[in-house]
Amino acid sequence: MELDLEHMTVVVAGLGISGRSIVDILRPRAKEVIGVDEHKEDADLNSFDDIPWDRVDLVCTSPVFNPRTPFILEARRRGIPVISEVELAWLMRVDNARTGLPAPWIGITGTNGKTSTTEMTSAMLTACGLTAPAVGNIGKAVSHAALDPDNDVLCVELSSFQLHFTYSLALAGAAITNIAADHLDWHGGIEAYAEDKSKVFDGARRVIAYNAQDERVSELAREAKTAEGCVAVGFTLAEPVAGQIGVKDGWIVDMAGVTGMPVGVEHRLAALADFPHLMEPDGTLYPHLVADALTALILVTAMDVDVDVALDALKRFRPGGHRIEEVARLTLPDGSAIRFVDDSKATNAHAARASLSSFAPGSVVWIAGGLAKGGRFEQLVADMRDRLRGAVVIGVDQRPMLDALRTNAPDLPVAVIDPKDADDVMAHAVTAAASMAQGGDVVLLAPACASMDQFRSYAQRGDRFADEARRWVSEYGRD
Repeated sequence: MELDLEHMTVVVAGLGISGRSIVDILRPRAKEVIGVDEHKEDADLNSFDDIPWDRVDLVCTSPVFNPRTPFILEARRRGIPVISEVELAWLMRVDNARTGLPAPWIGITGTNGKTSTTEMTSAMLTACGLTAPAVGNIGKAVSHAALDPDNDVLCVELSSFQLHFTYSLALAGAAITNIAADHLDWHGGIEAYAEDKSKVFDGARRVIAYNAQDERVSELAREAKTAEGCVAVGFTLAEPVAGQIGVKDGWIVDMAGVTGMPVGVEHRLAALADFPHLMEPDGTLYPHLVADALTALILVTAMDVDVDVALDALKRFRPGGHRIEEVARLTLPDGSAIRFVDDSKATNAHAARASLSSFAPGSVVWIAGGLAKGGRFEQLVADMRDRLRGAVVIGVDQRPMLDALRTNAPDLPVAVIDPKDADDVMAHAVTAAASMAQGGDVVLLAPACASMDQFRSYAQRGDRFADEARRWVSEYGRD
């Protein structure tokens, strides 16, 4: 679609970070902008029932609102386009000051790994001399970044919510990290969820990266309607075959021909031992972080940069907070330790599985629970039972997690934190978890659920966990 903003009345639904960014951008450009938010007193309207539909030309919606929300259905009934902030940013993007052309975008989506992959991609491209901010779900709103002529390339984290209302993207590089059941209540089922994720590949121009060990993602890559000349590269934690980047004999190996060698010829890029952020102190790899690194490495090849410089930057990279991060440690008299690890960003079962699998059998006291988003945890508990020493269940609706533990780990020690005590939930959870732990164990916050039932965000949940873990270590150490 084309935007004739000076003749358009635009409704901006939801005034969170992205919504306010849209309003700021559109006010000086559009004929009229109407911000609607039921919870913001400064909104133009506080009820969607008051929207003056007869003069509305466009609706920009927040990811909060699913496709079945009444005002979205009404807009569509009237033939009024409904778009995301991402779509608006793509349509409004400006020319780069250096090239005179719109800055290319690299887009990353998937159930898990989006943030780490986006940050790794940004770090590598920045080291190669490009202004390449990480934007979208992280960092600056993509609508502001798209209007900055100093940006050479945008590294955009894309949610399935955003992609649902996005139609025009033609990314330089695009990736789907994985697909597992998540947000099914919003999308209405796994097939619809996967279909929205797949839109990241549409029209991709240079490279698409796909999880070769995820059959659903592999199928989406095979079916992708990319531009002529776009290369599809699979990433795998196994030994790669032609067309893939993977791991062999402790090395990152390119068999796809994107780093200088012909397709099918083994090109050893770097030893995994050179990437300390991808592994535990004992040398055990974090499989999900290795997968994120491989994805990012594929994506930076879309920009024709020096791969050696990019790899050096990847070796120095450290993940952002709340991603498999040790936040406290108690060393015991025998020299062993109880470690406290924050993976609050593990907000679904797929992410929690990756987190739990990073640790030794029988060594994890697991803090789990929260807003389940329609998810179930029976298979997660069954598959990860051997990793667990105990579990602590938080959250307001604890039944989905408790049902899974009772069914698939009936002998596992479980502590249940009273949801009525919301202010002190993490203090009680850490104390309960630490009481189960022994030397060599990990108290792991990997909730498999969203945080909004008891916390503002996964970040606040992780921060509270870190604070309480340090408090417990300090108090225990004085005893």
